[in-house]
Amino acid sequence: MSVKTAYAIYGASGLGKEVMPLLREQINDKGYLCFIDDNSSIKLLNGVDVLTYTDFLQLEYEKKFVSIAIADSTARETLVHRLKDDGISILTVKAKNVVILDDVSVGQGAILCAFTTITSNIKIGKFFHANLYSYVAHDCNIGDYVTFAPGVKCNGNVIIEDNVYIGSGAIIKQGTANKPIIIGKNAIIGAGSFVTKNVEKNTTVFGNPAKIL
Repeated sequence: MSVKTAYAIYGASGLGKEVMPLLREQINDKGYLCFIDDNSSIKLLNGVDVLTYTDFLQLEYEKKFVSIAIADSTARETLVHRLKDDGISILTVKAKNVVILDDVSVGQGAILCAFTTITSNIKIGKFFHANLYSYVAHDCNIGDYVTFAPGVKCNGNVIIEDNVYIGSGAIIKQGTANKPIIIGKNAIIGAGSFVTKNVEKNTTVFGNPAKIL
C-alpha cells in the first residue's frame, strides 16, 4: 500500500507561485499538493489549495513535506524551527534543468530554480535559494539561509556568510584561492551591483562598484 503524502510550498506569493510547478514536476503527481499562507485570503491559487499552517497540520496524511519559498532569511529560519518542532519534513526543490558539476554539496531545504548553474568544488549551506538564471562558480563557500534573486552571478573563490541577500542581476567579482571575496553575515547586495571587494557583515551595498549605502 502506498504511503499518503502531502507536499506544501510555504508562501503563496511570487516565489511560491514559481516554485510550485517545479515541485509538481518533481513529485510527479504522487501526493497531495498545497500552499501554506496564513496571510492570504485566497483559498485556491493556480489550481492548488491555499491552507493556513494550522489546517495543514490537521491534514490526515502519513507524511508531510514542506519547502519554504520566502525570500527573507530571518523569516525562513523562524519557519524552519516551527516545522521541525511539529515534526514536518523539509523538502529540497530543484528544477530539472539545473546544472550541478563536480564535488558540490548543497544543504537541506534548498530551492534551485530553472537555469541555475552550480559548477565545481562548492559548498552551500542549508535553505539556500537560487532564483532563475543564477550561477555559482568554482571554489565558493556559501553559508546558511542565503538568497540569490534572479540572475545573480557569483564568480569563483567567493565566501558568502549566513543570511546574506543578493539582489537581481548582481555580480560578485572572482577572488583568488589566497584572497577570496568575502560577503559578511546579514549583508545585503543591491540589485544590479558589481561587488569588487569584501562586504562587511550587517551592511547594505549598492552600485558599480558596490559601495555602502
